[in-house]
Parts: sequence; C-alpha cells; structure tokens
Amino acid sequence: MVKVKVFATLIKLTGRKILEVPAGSVGELLEKLYSTYPGFEEELKRGFMILVNGRNIEHLQGLQTPLREEDIVSIFPPAGGG
Repeated sequence: MVKVKVFATLIKLTGRKILEVPAGSVGELLEKLYSTYPGFEEELKRGFMILVNGRNIEHLQGLQTPLREEDIVSIFPPAGGG
C-alpha cells in the first residue's frame, strides 16, 4: 500500500489525513481516490500539487510516475500569498 497524505479540503472529503491505497502509478492512485471519494477529482482540478517522496510529479513522470509500497504521496493545495 502507498501512503497518501492529504491536506486542506481533501481532509474533509476523505475524513482522514493519511490514507493507504494500493496503486502502481500516480494515475492509478488518483483513479482509485476519485472512485472512492466523491468530489476528490473536482478538488484536484483547482490546482493541487502532487509529490512522491517530496518530489513534484511534474519533475518525474507525471501521472505515469511508478509507485512502490514504501512511497509517500502528498497532495497539497495551491499556495497563495505574497
């Protein structure tokens, strides 16, 4: 199982801060989260950042980034401020 840490409004959707999901890639992980938690996909469309072991998937293989059992996926809301 991959550990998934969620933040902000995603905690309200899932009811937890840390989830465990079996998945072989980031894309597969997201599909499972979408089907399990209604509204999850809509929230991510607002621009959440996805990290695997602290590295942004944009700098890895995007949704095809492979996942292993010991990986930690963090899903953060967009940062604002100035």
